Amino acid sequence: MQKEQNTKKTNKRYGILAMVFLTVVINYLDRSNISVAAFALSEDLDLSSVQMGFIFSAFAWTYAILQIPGGFMADKIKTRVLYSVIMALWSIATLVQGMANSFVSLLGLRATIGVFEAPSYPTNNVIVTRWFPEKERASAIAIYTSGQFLGLAFLTPVLTAIQTYLGWRGLFYVSGAIGLVWAILWYVLYRDPKEHATMNQEEIDYIAEGGGLIDGVSDTDKKEKVEKFSWSDLREVFSYRKLWGLYIGQFCLGTIIIFFLTWFPTYLVKYRGLDFLESGFLASIPFLAAFFGVLLSGFTSDFLIKRGYTVEIARKLPIICGMLLSTAIIGANYTDDTFLVILFLSIAFFGNGLASIAWVFISLMAPKKLIGLTGGAFNFIGGLAGIVVPVIIGYLVKDGDFKPALFFIGAIALLGFISYTFIVGKVERIVSRPKN
Repeated sequence: MQKEQNTKKTNKRYGILAMVFLTVVINYLDRSNISVAAFALSEDLDLSSVQMGFIFSAFAWTYAILQIPGGFMADKIKTRVLYSVIMALWSIATLVQGMANSFVSLLGLRATIGVFEAPSYPTNNVIVTRWFPEKERASAIAIYTSGQFLGLAFLTPVLTAIQTYLGWRGLFYVSGAIGLVWAILWYVLYRDPKEHATMNQEEIDYIAEGGGLIDGVSDTDKKEKVEKFSWSDLREVFSYRKLWGLYIGQFCLGTIIIFFLTWFPTYLVKYRGLDFLESGFLASIPFLAAFFGVLLSGFTSDFLIKRGYTVEIARKLPIICGMLLSTAIIGANYTDDTFLVILFLSIAFFGNGLASIAWVFISLMAPKKLIGLTGGAFNFIGGLAGIVVPVIIGYLVKDGDFKPALFFIGAIALLGFISYTFIVGKVERIVSRPKN
């Protein structure tokens, strides 16, 4: 009887996925709390819409620039150590934001948070690639990606209430403290597959036989020498047309997300005239829509794979449908009814959720030894949206009209549809070119 129990595979990968999910929630909490604080903060420090646009974008300056180094770090540094350190550091920077007294100090602190969050999503992708077989990977990515939406859906009203009672400075203090606690817990709890004490060989075999790359370069059981960074590796991840299709698509996806993470609460309060507390609850609705969108996308995609549909149909269909739905954001320009405004924005963000499993293409298409670096390049291009979009919106709305900004976001969503449909091409693993 004992032998039979030992041959039944464990399911420790789901516990790891839950940890990644919670980490993403905290990650996005510290990215987006500035949007909740923005209206009160801008009035308190007398900041213009253009200045707020630069503050919103400051995070992405460093986040985008450091995506490729972050991806390299995700490949080479043990995940347990890397995530604990960067989480603690970005949480400290979040907490210190509560002490800011000027445009320049806020700009610097937002950029600092971007520095330390840069390796986070490449690391998430490395974790899922190691811990999950290919047939479960889209669902796993959907679950952890949904953390950014579900967390913000439930936390936005909470953050709004915290600011109401503790002020915008108290909001940053609370956010930073939460991250510091979780950084300690991550170091205590996380292990790579072969180092996990309660995971049995059957689950390891199940993951490996299904295409999970359990022998990551930072695995202590790996005997081969870790390769040093090579500029040829960097050139390689930018040398394939199909990868450029993914990069452009991620930029377009990032444009929509950045609007909701930065200007959205200000749009509701300042440009739609909603009460601040009311806006906190209404702002949660599009995030819930995105949450259901990303889960529907991931589980539908894996279901289609299991039913024998091609990878092109199973993986691409939710994404191209999602990018088309995201153009619905333009509809908010043609109504003054609050219900319809939230409806159009929710449809758009639901579409964004559908398209948010795009990371699965990095797991499926990136060269095996360059998954982290390719993920870094992918997130670098996506991160450029965080640099330019808040500033562009700041200039577009400086005369008090938000309609041009929504037209701009809708046009970028259409570009994302074109990129995934016509540029990505066949979904298959890229074989690295031999080095000279």
